Amino acid sequence: MFGLGFGELLLIFLIALIFIGPKKLPELAKGLGQGLREFQKATKGFTDSMNEAANPTEEEKKAAPSIEAPAKTEVADAQVVTEKSETHKNS
Repeated sequence: MFGLGFGELLLIFLIALIFIGPKKLPELAKGLGQGLREFQKATKGFTDSMNEAANPTEEEKKAAPSIEAPAKTEVADAQVVTEKSETHKNS
């Protein structure tokens, strides 16, 4: 666990016991545990939502509008407009 051995953890616990006190230490540990648990839930929720966004289901694929190349009529219309505007410029 983070490269800490039993001796280091015991030393940290004893220092915390001296500075915080025996009555507040269990409350502090409980709050720290709950905070870490909430953080893990939030990161898991974020990861799950990112995975869902990256890999849509079949229903979402069917419901989403598809991105297609522009139709040839749009390109032809643009060419006609360009030709007309060039004709007016030359006049």
